[in-house]
Amino acid sequence: MSTTRVIDEAASLLGRVATREVPIGPRTTYRVGGAAALHVEVPDEATLVRVAVVVADTGIDVLVVGNGSNLLVADAGFRGLALTLGEAFAEVRIEGRAVRAGGAALLPVVARRSAAAGLTGFEWAVGVPGSIGGAVRMNAGGHGSDMAATLARVRVVDLREGEDGVVPASALALGYRSSSVTAAQVVVWAELELAAGDPASSAHALSEIVAWRRANQPGGANAGSVFANPEGDSAGRLIELAGGKGLRVGTASVSTKHANFIQADEGGSADDVRALMDLLAERVHAATGVELHPETRLVGFDPQSRSEVEG
Repeated sequence: MSTTRVIDEAASLLGRVATREVPIGPRTTYRVGGAAALHVEVPDEATLVRVAVVVADTGIDVLVVGNGSNLLVADAGFRGLALTLGEAFAEVRIEGRAVRAGGAALLPVVARRSAAAGLTGFEWAVGVPGSIGGAVRMNAGGHGSDMAATLARVRVVDLREGEDGVVPASALALGYRSSSVTAAQVVVWAELELAAGDPASSAHALSEIVAWRRANQPGGANAGSVFANPEGDSAGRLIELAGGKGLRVGTASVSTKHANFIQADEGGSADDVRALMDLLAERVHAATGVELHPETRLVGFDPQSRSEVEG
């Protein structure tokens, strides 16, 4: 069956739950890129189950969009079903040293809530503009820690297989900016096990992390670190060594503040960002022999590239 027919079938089965041709590029922190053929904002678990049934029945490509802080959508868009979790999935509950956060909960919110409750171990997340679900999938981290350090278990709904269950962190193959969570799996909630701490000390740590990020990382339209750091080295250092700092391709440029950040001009092109990523990888490989691998999830692009692509 053609992609168009699959999309039409899924749209018919979902009815008013789904909206056609919804721009998702502007929902990312790059704020550039195209639309999804179909989009569903999931208000509750019943709708999530319904979406899972349609995905399994039609085989439509699916993309779970969190806060879009690690996502680059091609200008041509995504020819499938994009799914966004609604507010019902952003709840944060704290019981003792356990913090259960919905997949749509924002990392800075969880970091501040847990710190105020006298828990420590998640302060690093205050400077990461992502959601809990996305952070689990990529094992997000910073300032010497990551999700794996405190993650206990997650509830995952597999849209492709229709499975719904609680999975221990040990079963997620959590590695450096990676996990076994797939593009078709939705993290409904994640549970963290934190340590007892002092709210005042945690508040100080939060302030220091925010100040450090403001001083050392650029603002504007970007998605944080573009490439994962090679073992024992820094992607930013290698890019700068290869002459990439400040480099521009069309409406995308490498930050002059931190070479592992790409910034997109207002009204710019996601394809320019992608082209600049490929150019930087080629320059670093030519200069150092090191293969850089993107942290950024690339959606809707031509798969014939050095970069890894989804969708």
